[in-house]
Amino acid sequence: MSISTELEYATLDNLYLDAKNPRLGRHQTDANLSQEEILEMMNDWVLDELAISYLESGFWTHEALLVVKEPLDGEQRLVVIEGNRRLAALIYLRRAINGNKVSKKWSLLVEGKEIPEKLFNEIPYIQIDSRQEIESFLGFHHDATGIKQWAPEQKAQYIAKLIDERGMSYDEVMRKIGSKASSTIRQSYIAHRLLLQMEDCLEDFSVEDAERRFSILYLSLRKPSVQRYLGIDISADPKAAHTPVPKTHLDALANFTIWLFGSQQHPPLFTDSRYLDGFGTILDNPEAVQYLENSKNPNFDYAFQLALCDESEIISLINGAGDNIAIALIRIHRYKDSPEMQRAVKRLAVDFKELLDRSPSFHEELLGND
Repeated sequence: MSISTELEYATLDNLYLDAKNPRLGRHQTDANLSQEEILEMMNDWVLDELAISYLESGFWTHEALLVVKEPLDGEQRLVVIEGNRRLAALIYLRRAINGNKVSKKWSLLVEGKEIPEKLFNEIPYIQIDSRQEIESFLGFHHDATGIKQWAPEQKAQYIAKLIDERGMSYDEVMRKIGSKASSTIRQSYIAHRLLLQMEDCLEDFSVEDAERRFSILYLSLRKPSVQRYLGIDISADPKAAHTPVPKTHLDALANFTIWLFGSQQHPPLFTDSRYLDGFGTILDNPEAVQYLENSKNPNFDYAFQLALCDESEIISLINGAGDNIAIALIRIHRYKDSPEMQRAVKRLAVDFKELLDRSPSFHEELLGND
């Protein structure tokens, strides 16, 4: 990798935010965002912490920005590839100092502060020939060192870029970004490709919400029952994993997408990753899966109980229901005209008939006694 060691300096007006920054999100990087739109998206990236440091100590040369010269708005510009948070913090800081319209947080931050000399006029940077030359540095810097962690979906997107566009293997990506296990790279890649399949198979679910909760999708792939339900080969090489769910399982993928992320008509089955073990148990049980697939508004707890119930537990539940009915019968005559009571009794009668239908020998015995 050829990265210059020569330190150069630029004014704030000559440095530009990167519209292809993976931290902006997959859909935003394809939207050709303006500098102002990028800055607005970065507003909640905890920029004020950096600004406080600059006010106290200036801009350290060891934090030099890494830039490439690229065409932007019809001219060759210095586009910052590494250090966009630092650049954005400087932009907001100067706006606050100049009295431009900023949030109250920024106005209070500069109030009464002395501005370091040359803070906005001599910003250190190192120029790189191309984006590709910095890719491995960026991967190691963000994925391994933890200086500023990317979100899980952003990491997976970066891994997929190296595999799909650069033709790398899992092991090559692992070495390039400094990861400790190729299995982690494989799972991230398959999860990213699975998310793309979800977008194609279901139109009315929120891609943004799915990206925010990408870790749940990633973790779900560890469950063998999830792999079986979707027909995913978790050990597949990149070529086979490019389309992780086969055509024979696309209906299952549509179901799985709604259960995990919801749609405009249906909420997700659960939102906390702690439910993933239970979800795996549900998908291991044919009766519970049938319930999820056929119900308009499936309930996680009910599906989980279907998956768990064995004979002794079912007997315990029926005995418990019998005890509760016996208690209710003591005073039910006081409320026989209550509409709420009548609805409760009707529900019980429907459930009891269903219970009898599922116990035909006892049904016949009961009718014979009558």
